[in-house]
Amino acid sequence: MNPFRIGFGYDVHQLQAGYDFWLGGIKLDHEKGAVGHSDADVLIHVICDALLGAANMRDIGYHFSDKDPKYKGIDSKILLKEVMKLIRGAGYEIGNIDSTICLQVPKVNPHIPAMKSCLAEVMEIPESSISIKATTTEWLGFVGREEGVSAYCVALIHQK
Repeated sequence: MNPFRIGFGYDVHQLQAGYDFWLGGIKLDHEKGAVGHSDADVLIHVICDALLGAANMRDIGYHFSDKDPKYKGIDSKILLKEVMKLIRGAGYEIGNIDSTICLQVPKVNPHIPAMKSCLAEVMEIPESSISIKATTTEWLGFVGREEGVSAYCVALIHQK
């Protein structure tokens, strides 16, 4: 078995008025929120997918189906804790996580320290192992039109 493994995650959620906007485990104050079966935290979802992919354990939808009512409205931090149990149970630990959030508004950069702190606590890893970046799409596409949010993530895991 290779001692180092890399995984990739990508996710998109529609933005609509009347929903809470959870991103990186924290609630942002915004007139629109992400729509999804869970709390629709796109950043946590891509982190889960990157970690699961690195460990060759399929994806978040396989483990936490959006057809299962027990996951309706669930806090994505709970899903991330479960993914960490799966990863660690398979003998892996996180090396580092590098993620990018694509969102036109609100600005993400002021919230990155709180997101890193929250995620580090949930995953029980140092904040220095988590990189969160943010970009707009310069008003282009569904992100630019403020119709949705997307995120990307790569994760390095290694054998314990």
